[in-house]
Amino acid sequence: MSDRVILIDKPPGMTSFGVVARVRRVLSHRAGKKVKVGHCGTLDPFATGLLILVTGKECRNAMRYTKLDKVYEATFRLGQTSTTGDPEGEIMPYVASDELQGAESLPLLKQPDAAAVKYVLAQFVGDIKQRPPAFSAIKINGQRAYKLARSGKKVDIPERAVTIYALELLDYAYPLLKVRAHVSSGTYIRSLAVDIGEALGTGAYCQELRRTQIADWQVSQAQKLADFGIES
Repeated sequence: MSDRVILIDKPPGMTSFGVVARVRRVLSHRAGKKVKVGHCGTLDPFATGLLILVTGKECRNAMRYTKLDKVYEATFRLGQTSTTGDPEGEIMPYVASDELQGAESLPLLKQPDAAAVKYVLAQFVGDIKQRPPAFSAIKINGQRAYKLARSGKKVDIPERAVTIYALELLDYAYPLLKVRAHVSSGTYIRSLAVDIGEALGTGAYCQELRRTQIADWQVSQAQKLADFGIES
């Protein structure tokens, strides 16, 4: 059983690589030899939910799993922005771009009603162009974008085509907007939060993120790290 797929419910505050390293250590100890383990589709440290791990020869098929559609539940905080698009960045009050010049004080933001939110969400369903976050694992000239961003270098990531199959409003009570998003591989929910915030005129960042499904696999099928004797 060394060549297989393992479904993990990733806890918050841990990188996907951290999950892999911990599971590899346990499996290698059980097998009495080093077991190859990889993950298929990164989850940000603040995010939780379904993470596919592959072991042994199944690692050869990692890209096949990475390219599958995904479903997320996310909470966006309106009225503020983050340098990383999530809670780990510098959080700032939102200022519309046309109000940046000469603004002596921050303008009072108009809180969009539910009808406005539903209208804006509908505009993001379908094939869209999206710019991935500067703080991401995308490679630019052989280097990870987040490493360049952390060193203070300018990161220019081109837009990419992604598909939002469905974007469902789950709850809204300003400033918190909770959605369920069924998306294609390569979609960044952090970027979706930022773009929706801009469209609403409030700014936004992704405060909470949970991946609930990858293709037909559900997070309810996943194991916890505690099942491997790993403390999270």
